[in-house]
Amino acid sequence: MDFQDVSVDELVKGYHTLNGHFHCLFCGELFDQDEVFQMEQHFFTAEGMVKQHIAEQHRSPFHAIIALDKKMTGLSSVQVEMLQHFFDETGDAEIVERSSVNSVSTVRQHRFKLREKERQAKLFLALMEALKERDKYTVHKGARQVDERYSIEGAEREKVLKTYFKDGVDGSISSIPSKEKKKLIILQQIITRFKRGQTYSEKEVNAVLKGVHEDYVSLRRHLIEYGFMDRNDDGSSYWVKG
Repeated sequence: MDFQDVSVDELVKGYHTLNGHFHCLFCGELFDQDEVFQMEQHFFTAEGMVKQHIAEQHRSPFHAIIALDKKMTGLSSVQVEMLQHFFDETGDAEIVERSSVNSVSTVRQHRFKLREKERQAKLFLALMEALKERDKYTVHKGARQVDERYSIEGAEREKVLKTYFKDGVDGSISSIPSKEKKKLIILQQIITRFKRGQTYSEKEVNAVLKGVHEDYVSLRRHLIEYGFMDRNDDGSSYWVKG
């Protein structure tokens, strides 16, 4: 799961809403918001059902997150061990008995370092948000490669669109630009053919892109790579990102 566009609040809950569904962030399970779900003698809304699902399948959002690969969490094995004990409210002396640390003072030191890591994380998030506010490029907010190549003036955009869409922007193009900036302009135009909030099958995406260029597979890949579209893990559903 790519957590890039998921808020901290959503991670704490373990789910978010996506195209009319409540979506488990940890396994992708979906629950239609217009459906009522029955478990034994109880009935649940989609939101209630996704909470039940997380409790049964993942224990809690905490347990699901802490089980992620350390490359994703940035936590060491000892930090994971300490967080698990802190979550369970294990006493410091008992932690020493049940863990790899050898003194109560070491446990307290780990607790201090984790709180310090939390403060640093808040500042880092603030810095990244500040960078986004300063972003002056006219680029789709989901794009993954944002640099000086994408500073595009309106006149330049119109020139590129006229060059490639010879029969108008609703028509097709004879070639896919190799230069990044021109490619971005083309992709920005192509994405307008898809509706926000609507989920498309791969076949439906291909059908739209075939009207743009015969190499619809490359166009579909570019839309994903540059962050204009997203898809689920098995590629069965696509949607406009951002």
